[in-house]
Amino acid sequence: MASTPIVAIATAPGRGAVGIVRVSGPDLAIVIEALCGHSVRAREASYLQFLDGQGGAIDRGLAIHFPAPNSFTGEEVLELQAHGGPVVLQLLLARCLEAGQPIGLRVARPGEFTERAFLNGKIDLAQAEAIADLIDASTEAAARSAVRSLSGAFSLEIARLREALIHLRMLVEATLDFPEEEIDFLHKADAQGQLERLQQVLATVMVRARQGALLREGIQVVIAGQPNAGKSSLLNALAGVELAIVTPVPGTTRDVVRQTIQIEGVPLHVIDTAGLRESDDAVEQIGIARAWEQIAHADAVLFLHDLTRAADTEYIAADAAILKALTEKLTKSAPVIDVWNKVDATPADAPAPAGGLKLSAKTGAGLRALRQRLLELAGWQSGTEGVFMARERHVHALERVRAHLQQAQHQLQAQALDLLAEELRLAQNALNEITGEFSPDDLLGEIFSRFCIGK
Repeated sequence: MASTPIVAIATAPGRGAVGIVRVSGPDLAIVIEALCGHSVRAREASYLQFLDGQGGAIDRGLAIHFPAPNSFTGEEVLELQAHGGPVVLQLLLARCLEAGQPIGLRVARPGEFTERAFLNGKIDLAQAEAIADLIDASTEAAARSAVRSLSGAFSLEIARLREALIHLRMLVEATLDFPEEEIDFLHKADAQGQLERLQQVLATVMVRARQGALLREGIQVVIAGQPNAGKSSLLNALAGVELAIVTPVPGTTRDVVRQTIQIEGVPLHVIDTAGLRESDDAVEQIGIARAWEQIAHADAVLFLHDLTRAADTEYIAADAAILKALTEKLTKSAPVIDVWNKVDATPADAPAPAGGLKLSAKTGAGLRALRQRLLELAGWQSGTEGVFMARERHVHALERVRAHLQQAQHQLQAQALDLLAEELRLAQNALNEITGEFSPDDLLGEIFSRFCIGK
C-alpha cells in the first residue's frame, strides 16, 4: 500500500547511549543518499558519517536499510542509529525532513509505524496492540504475556475459533438450499456437536483472555475508613516503602496518594485517601471529597477499622454510617473488604469482631492473607498456563461471541436455520474485530493514537 513517507525519533526522550531515527515510505533513495552520502547494502549495518546539508558530519553511527516488503512496516525502512543525545537526534530528524521534501516526507503520528505494519498485513490488530502493551508492561508477568500475544499466540487461538466457526457456517448455509433435507443433513454432520465443541474452546480462550486483561489493567483498590485507622500505614506496608506520611494526628492525609504494587505479577493500583468524617477544615473537606470520588470508581474497597476501638460504640456507629454511604456510592460489582488493623496493639484475650481480615500494618502480620484476598477479588487464577495479553475490548468481543453462540444453539434446537446462520455470522464478525479483519476506522484511530511517536 503506497503512502506518504514518514520519519520520527524512535527512542525515548532524553539522553541515552544510542538513539534511533526511523524513516518509512515507498522510495527512500533520496534520503539515504543525502544522509549517508551513498546507497547502503540491504539489511547490513553500515558504519558511516551522517551528513548535514553542507556535507559536514552530524554524527557517526550505523545505517540499516530494509527494502520493502521485508521490513517492520512492509515499506522501505531506513534506521539511523546515532549517539543518544537529544540535540543530535533532532538534527538528524531535521536533516531527514529537509532531504525528503521532494517525496513529501513528514513527521509520523503516534503509532503510525505500527499502524502501517497492520495495514500492510505484517501483523494483525491484536499483535499491534501487544506492542504497546509490551512497552507499557508494569510487571514481568505482563511483559511475558505481551510477548506471547506479539508472537501471535492470541491471534492463533482466534484463528482456530474462526476456522471452526466458518466451517459450521458453511454447513448451515449449504443446507438452506435443500429445505426438505436440512435438519437430517445437519444431524448427520453433527452440527450440534460442532457447536458445543466451539463453545468449549471459546470458554478456554475467554479464561486466558480475562487473565491477560487483568495483567494489563490490574484493579483499583481504595483504602477507606475513619481517621487514624492506619490507612497510610497500610499503603506503606503493601508498597514496602514510606510513601504516605504517618502521624498520630487525625486528618494527616489530606489528598489522594497512589501506588501500583504487584502481587504474583498482577498490578494493583492502591489508593490511600483522607479519613472519612465530618470536618470544618476547608482543606480536609476537599481531601474527603476526593476520597469519595476515588471510592466511586474503585474496583474494590478496603474498609479499614481500628481494632483497638472495636468496643467503642461511637466509633462503631461512625463506621456503620460510612458503610451505608459506601453501599450507596459503589457499583454492585465492587466489593467492600472489612480489614481490622492494629492487631499488634490489642490484647490477645480481647474480643474480636466477627468477619473481616485482621492484620497489623506496623508489624506486617496478616498482610499475606490480605494480598491473597485481593488476588481472589481480582479473579486471578494462580498457575494459569500460557496467558496472553488481552484488552477489555477483546474480552467484550469474546463475550459477544459467546452470547451469539448461545443464541445459535437455541435456534438450532428450534430448527430456525435462517436465524441460526445469522447468529453464526454475527459471532464471526465479533471475532474478526479482535484481529482487525473487521474493524471500524474510528476504532483503529483510537487504538493507534495511544502509541508513542516513533512506534
